[in-house]
Amino acid sequence: MTDDVVLRLDHDSAEDLYEVLWLFGEHIAAGAPITEPPAEANERLNRVFKVLGDALGKSGRVV
Repeated sequence: MTDDVVLRLDHDSAEDLYEVLWLFGEHIAAGAPITEPPAEANERLNRVFKVLGDALGKSGRVV
């Protein structure tokens, strides 16, 4: 595919992304609360979302 978006994540950022997506799924499936990630994880996730937003051409959006 020519429109693929590929991100390379360090291990900690990948773990953080997995955790937040898993919590989101549990929230939808069973109403489980979504807890705020620790400050370090939040900073890593913000960087991941910035890179993803840039790759998708949505860099002007505030998350």
